[in-house]
Amino acid sequence: MRKFFSFSVVILSALALVAVAADTGPESLVFKTKMKDVMFHHAKHVERVKGDCKVCHDKLWPQSAKAPLNYAAAMHKAAEKSKTSCAACHVAGGTAFASVGHCNKCHGNK
Repeated sequence: MRKFFSFSVVILSALALVAVAADTGPESLVFKTKMKDVMFHHAKHVERVKGDCKVCHDKLWPQSAKAPLNYAAAMHKAAEKSKTSCAACHVAGGTAFASVGHCNKCHGNK
């Protein structure tokens, strides 16, 4: 009986971990902008950080699809200087392509 109980606890714990790991948020989000809308491919970003949500949440972004992007045209330079918002990675010398000169990669992509 004791072995069965221990085995059951291990299996249930593993199932709980799988359930938590499976909750990776939405596939993508659309942020409305004055230029063209930004399609944010959340699933690709989750994959790049190997499922570690803490890389972005809540340090760079609130964990809410309704949170503002805070990377508007006037804020691009400020965000890039302070390496906040998208510019935490998308800046010259960052871990992803710099936003400067690559407007179409975010605005109007599908």
